[in-house]
Amino acid sequence: MTATGVAPIVLAYSGGLDTSFLVPWIAAAEQRPVITVTVDTGGIDTAAAQTLAERARALGAIAHHQVDARADYFEQVLRFLIMGNVRRGQLYPLCVGAERVMQAQTIARMARALGSDMVAHGCTAAGNDQVRFEVALRTLAPDLKVLAPVRDRAFRRQEELDYLTQRGLPVPASGARYSVNRGLWGVTIGGSETLTSAGSIPEEAWILTRGAFTQPRAGERHTLEWREGRPLALDGEQLSPVALIESLEALAAPFGIGRGIHLGDTIIGSKGRVAFEAPAAEVLLCAHRELEKLVLTARQQRIKDLVAQPYGDLVHEGQLLDPVCRDIEALMLASQRRVTGKVHLLLQTGAVFVEGVESPFSLMAASKGVYGEAAGEWSPQDALGFSRIAALPGIFYTRAGQRASSGDPER
Repeated sequence: MTATGVAPIVLAYSGGLDTSFLVPWIAAAEQRPVITVTVDTGGIDTAAAQTLAERARALGAIAHHQVDARADYFEQVLRFLIMGNVRRGQLYPLCVGAERVMQAQTIARMARALGSDMVAHGCTAAGNDQVRFEVALRTLAPDLKVLAPVRDRAFRRQEELDYLTQRGLPVPASGARYSVNRGLWGVTIGGSETLTSAGSIPEEAWILTRGAFTQPRAGERHTLEWREGRPLALDGEQLSPVALIESLEALAAPFGIGRGIHLGDTIIGSKGRVAFEAPAAEVLLCAHRELEKLVLTARQQRIKDLVAQPYGDLVHEGQLLDPVCRDIEALMLASQRRVTGKVHLLLQTGAVFVEGVESPFSLMAASKGVYGEAAGEWSPQDALGFSRIAALPGIFYTRAGQRASSGDPER
C-alpha cells in the first residue's frame, strides 16, 4: 500500500519496449501507482541494473525493485535441463522461456509484500510468455488480478514507441526494431527477419556473438569438472553454478558457439521463429551428454531420454509447477549419482568439440575387453553364439515371408 492509501500495481519489468511503455500507460489508464520489479535470472550487470532502475523511475514508476533469482533459477530449473540434455526441436536450449515461471513466482511474492492485488506483464497475444506467466500466476496466486494490456489491446511496437517519444520519455536502445530477452541460459532476439522462415538476422543484431565469424580466433582448450550431474569447476577452479555459467558464456561467446535460429511450435499451436545465443548452455549440454555416455548404462540413457523431452515441453509451456515435473526430476536426480568426472573441451569458431571424458565410474574402463580389438569377459565362441541368437528374429521373419510366397506353410 502506498502513502496515499492506493494499492500499487506491480509490473514485471524487463526494460524492453513493451514494459517501458506500460509504466506510464498503466498509471494513466488505471489511475494507480506503478511499482516495477525486475527479476534477475541472468544477464544484468551493475551498470545495466542501474540503467533499468533509472529508466523505470523516469517512466513514472514510484519505486523499482530488482530481485536476484539467478541461484534459485539454476536450482529449480537449469540443473534439470542440463541433467536431461534438454533442447527443443533438437536445437534450442530453452534460453529464455525456462525462466518465466521463476519470474512469475517472484512477482507474485513481491505483490503480496507490497500490498498489491494486481500484477501486470508486457506479453503479446502471439507469443508463449503470456501463457507461461499467467499459468504460473494463477497457480501460485489465483487471488491476484492480472493485467496484460499489450495482449488485450493489441498494441503494436511502433505505437508504443510513438507513445513514449511524444511524451519525451526514455526509449530502450533497440527501439522498435528488435525484441531482446537475456538470461543466465542465453539470449533470444526477435525482429522482422524472424517473422518469416527465409533468412537470418543481420550481424549487428546479435548480442553475444557479434563478429565471431568475421573475426575468427585460435581455438582454446578448457576442462569442465562435474559432480553428480552438476558443473563443479572450470579449468580447476571451483565455482558456484551461476559464476561458472557466466564464465563459460564469456569464454564461448567470442567463438560464436551456441548461435542459432529456432523454428518450432508455439504453445498456442502456431509456428514461431526466434534467433538465440546460448554459449554456456551449448558447452554444458555437450559436455554433460558425453560424460553421461561414459557412466550410464544404455537402458538408463534410454529411459531418461524418454522423460527428458516431455519435461522440456512442460517447462516450455509454463507447466513447471505441475507435480509430474517433481516426479521426472526425482528420476533425473537418481540417474546422476555417477555423473562425476572431467570433460576436456576444444572451443573453436562456431563449435565446441569434446576431446575426451574421464570418470572414476567409467563403464568403458570397467570392461576387460577392448572395443574392436580383443574380447574381455566373453570368448570368441560366446560372441559367435550371441550373433547367431541376435540374428534369429530376422531369420524367422525372412523364413515366414518365403513360406507365404511359396504357398507352402509347412515348407
